[in-house]
Amino acid sequence: MTTLLLPVAGGGTRAYTPRAEPARLTAGGPPLTSRTVFSAAHVVADPFADVSPDGPAAVDWDATLAFRRHLWSHGLGVAEAMDTAQRGMGLDWQGAAELIRRSAGEAKAAGGRIACGVGTDQLSVPATLPQVVRAYEEQLALVEEAGAQVILMASRALAAAAASPDDYLETYGHLLRQASEPVILHWLGPMFDPALEGYWGSADLDAATETFLAVIAAHPDKVDGIKVSLLDAGREVALRRRLPRGVRCYTGDDFHYPELIAGDDHGFSHALLGIFDPLGPLAAEAVRMLDTGDVTAFRGLLDPTVELSRHLFQAPTRYYKTGVVFLAWLAGHQTHFSMVGGLQSARSLPHLARAYELADGLGLFPDPPLAAARMRALLTVHGVPR
Repeated sequence: MTTLLLPVAGGGTRAYTPRAEPARLTAGGPPLTSRTVFSAAHVVADPFADVSPDGPAAVDWDATLAFRRHLWSHGLGVAEAMDTAQRGMGLDWQGAAELIRRSAGEAKAAGGRIACGVGTDQLSVPATLPQVVRAYEEQLALVEEAGAQVILMASRALAAAAASPDDYLETYGHLLRQASEPVILHWLGPMFDPALEGYWGSADLDAATETFLAVIAAHPDKVDGIKVSLLDAGREVALRRRLPRGVRCYTGDDFHYPELIAGDDHGFSHALLGIFDPLGPLAAEAVRMLDTGDVTAFRGLLDPTVELSRHLFQAPTRYYKTGVVFLAWLAGHQTHFSMVGGLQSARSLPHLARAYELADGLGLFPDPPLAAARMRALLTVHGVPR
């Protein structure tokens, strides 16, 4: 394999020799049994559409749905129209609604598990609480009509409109009473979206946790689980130990997921993770090791991936989507590195080069020479010498 000159932070380049062969990963396999695992999946932009960054997203539906079939083929569930799909960062509600309809139909055909994000992004801020409720209701109805499980997402509009924890209790209580099946409640921290600072009525996370738990305690039969994205493993463990019996914790912690999924003597977390977009096949194989009771093999597969995940999700964390789509391009899941909203420009060339190096070292690319050739093309465009 020809050596590449990769740019490094601070200037200059260093030589890197890509691996010649991919790591061995089982194609497909039996259903996962010990954990419920969702991959929050990205969308593929249409690179030939004449659109502006602030206009409606142009999506390549064939490539987008093909990537979901790839995840289902490995036994993973798909968390659709979530943060990873650039919800509110390039993908508006109309685009998300179309994505939900198409993916839910594809899930039925493929026999794949799917859960879809329900939010309020058809609103502009400021909005009133009744407007927030109506927006949630509209999206809830669409997802249920599509036949997908509901993920009640954190709402920028609710964060702006709520005056107290009681506003959250009333809003979520109303929505849970309306839901026809148990939902997943989503707590997304401000590192993923600064507009969600103070969610659940307080910037004090201990106080916010009490409100969150009060919502669940009032409607345990309507809550399948919670998805926590605070990047704080200790807080997640403490929270999951306080959940009512039968309510699951789905980790959204892209920094500590191996230990949280493995669990301890008091329980474990299931998973709903953006990092399981690029790690899909490897993550599925790791969980199958856990299905046999082999925690050591599970950790042996997943622990080495944490460095890549922490790199992709480094601050500003909300731009992790750029690295996710970049790796999908290098892995051959799409023919280009373009993103809705022009978000391919959100990370630096040294950042992307390090992501390539870490992913290549893990053997994530099915065709390492293709990944190296695409990396070289990107370097050439940016003026890096051969």
